Amino acid sequence: MSTSVTRRSLLRSSTLLAGAILLPKARAAEAPLIAYVGTFSSPLQDVLPTQVDLPPGNGRGIHLFRVDRASGALTPAGLFELGTSPSCLAVNADGTRLYSANETDRANEAGEGTVSAFAIDRTSGALTLLNTVRSGGAGPTYVSLHPSGRFLLVANYFGGSVAVLPILANGHLGEASDVKVDAGEIGPTRAPHAPPGSFAFSGHDRTHAHMIEADSSGQFVLHVDLGLDRIHVWRFDAEKGLLHPHDPAWVSLPPGDGPRHFAFHPNARWFYSIQEEGSTVVLFDYAAGRLSARQTISSLPPGYAGSNFCSEILVSSDGRFVYAGNRLHDSIGIFAIGDDGTLRHVADEWTRGNYPRSFSFSPGGDFLHVCNQRADHVATFRVDKASGRLNFTGQFVPVGNPSHLVFVELSR
Repeated sequence: MSTSVTRRSLLRSSTLLAGAILLPKARAAEAPLIAYVGTFSSPLQDVLPTQVDLPPGNGRGIHLFRVDRASGALTPAGLFELGTSPSCLAVNADGTRLYSANETDRANEAGEGTVSAFAIDRTSGALTLLNTVRSGGAGPTYVSLHPSGRFLLVANYFGGSVAVLPILANGHLGEASDVKVDAGEIGPTRAPHAPPGSFAFSGHDRTHAHMIEADSSGQFVLHVDLGLDRIHVWRFDAEKGLLHPHDPAWVSLPPGDGPRHFAFHPNARWFYSIQEEGSTVVLFDYAAGRLSARQTISSLPPGYAGSNFCSEILVSSDGRFVYAGNRLHDSIGIFAIGDDGTLRHVADEWTRGNYPRSFSFSPGGDFLHVCNQRADHVATFRVDKASGRLNFTGQFVPVGNPSHLVFVELSR
């Protein structure tokens, strides 16, 4: 009798102990997930009056959504209204601060844009504006956090400049510690690698800094200038927040192809650049701030002819696939990564909308959410991790002129 009771007690205690061990993992998996969608919410003609075909600004600011982890579905959860087009967002490592590039030129007489800092409520995901500072140029289109967490890097598309903004202890942004203005010979209006019959022309009228990001070490910062057809490389002073030209200071892409965005492979040795007007992806070997081109491949399916503008490029977290955005063709090109980093075309997936400006993987990489800018919605795809292919879930969520989407896991 006593032996039986002892065994039962032991079994019961073991079960409870196992539950106690597993409980934190279960709770972590069920933590609420919020998506923030930045939009074009002001007339971009304010930035560049000579352009007449720019998005009309149907967004209302930064839109908040609850994310169903099982289905990928987005449910509206709030809105922070901004009339300054928060077109690119970045979140700090612990999910307590969000930063937005406000793609405008209204900050002062010099025609600068702005960048805003927000506090994130860890329970609801609600945003509270902390402060707004000048971006160091007109039309800031990209922001990213330095690995140290102490600086925000900004690319000013219409100003043709990049800036470093210190992040203060309270999460506020300081005035720029450094601003670099791009200069050089502007590339031609026709891209040599564009599809036959292409009239794609977007940024070869002047300098256009389009993206800026540090490598994983934080020692080097890279940015692309679409108008100059260059990828610039800087040595970064993490004490003073200063950019110093590396040697060489840049690598050139074919004149007219127009580098837009780039992505590092998880191994930090391969670097993929997507060209907006040339509709290409270029593989570079990367080491200590040095880039060496090794492969050029079209972002489009074989046989495509006509105009196309590339947009986003991402590498899957497992390092097996590259995803390349095509606007006008309105697709995401899917490429398998070989053992040597080279790409092989796998498939193309229609984005179910018009002009996919960017797309983002959900945490864990089970879903890909696509911002179809001119269709005014975000479409959700399930990722087949074995093949890399995308399967449309049938889910759309309306957002005026969506531009960029980021995720934050909240506290329970």
